[in-house]
Amino acid sequence: MKYAAKTIIAAIVCLAIASPAIYAADAKPGKGVTVKPARATWNTGFFQEAIVRKALVELGYDVEAPKDLQNPIFYKSLAMGDVDYWTNGWFPMHNSQLPKNFYDDAEKVGYVVKAGGLQGYLVSKKEVEKFDIKSLNDFKRKEVKKAFDANGDGKADLTACPPGWGCETVIAHHMEVYDLKDHINPVKASYEAGMASTLGRYKSGEPIFFYTWAPNWTIFKLKPAEDVMWINVPEIIPKDTQKDFADKMTVSGVEGAVSDPIKLGFVVNDIQIVANKKFLAKNPAAKKFFELFKLELIDINAQNTKMNEGEKSEKDIERHANAWIKDNQDKWNEWLDAARKAAQ
Repeated sequence: MKYAAKTIIAAIVCLAIASPAIYAADAKPGKGVTVKPARATWNTGFFQEAIVRKALVELGYDVEAPKDLQNPIFYKSLAMGDVDYWTNGWFPMHNSQLPKNFYDDAEKVGYVVKAGGLQGYLVSKKEVEKFDIKSLNDFKRKEVKKAFDANGDGKADLTACPPGWGCETVIAHHMEVYDLKDHINPVKASYEAGMASTLGRYKSGEPIFFYTWAPNWTIFKLKPAEDVMWINVPEIIPKDTQKDFADKMTVSGVEGAVSDPIKLGFVVNDIQIVANKKFLAKNPAAKKFFELFKLELIDINAQNTKMNEGEKSEKDIERHANAWIKDNQDKWNEWLDAARKAAQ
């Protein structure tokens, strides 16, 4: 009996050495599964999409190239199961763009950046000081409108948001409730092209007036308190979709603001992954990674600045993602290990 017991124990030890997969998490739990990601139409959100896609590939998934979709189209496609997820949810700003009964079929997962979505209006600091600009109401003054009128239509030109973006509807709301339609002209061209033109005007010494958000390269190129200043909306008048979050529209401690606190007129948003429920239920490894994945605003801003300086091809973005992973290898490995264990 004593020798038989030793033989059994030896056999078990040999089996464990020969078959580590029996005891360890599957390194490729997503093998055989095709994933259909989407991403936003604003390129400042491409970075996090690339990183998450690389994680899913590491987990064995066959990940397709992302589809670039406008917000309402994405959320409808996600609910229908035509795409599986994206990393570009901004909440509560995107609430008004969700289809009816959206959360029956989809859900928000984790926080890419919690309370990271700061938005508002900025004006060149020189003009803020020259005209004593404190809020959007100051653009009703003739001398201010004239200074910011680039096309000669008698209105101040605002570099705004393209159609289909959540911020477009908020800006339209502001033009209405503050009676600004005859005073401000929101320019709705491509945001990237619009801000390139804005930056060019600033470098030429001309006044600038634009909407932006964080994370974004704009506030690295045009630094609040040095080059530009955040200005107020006249008063907080939220849209219906903002009413539950009106207390998040006035913010304290914003660097480069004309007042403290400042009435931004936009809700501070959480940036989150949004995914199809059926996809999450069938893929616990992916869900766990989504739950754990987080980025620092400074990392996104730094990458966005590189893109603005010309490094914006798909190869460039992939290289930026790889560099971030290398710089955060321990955290990356922990997230992947947790994802693999979740699939057991």
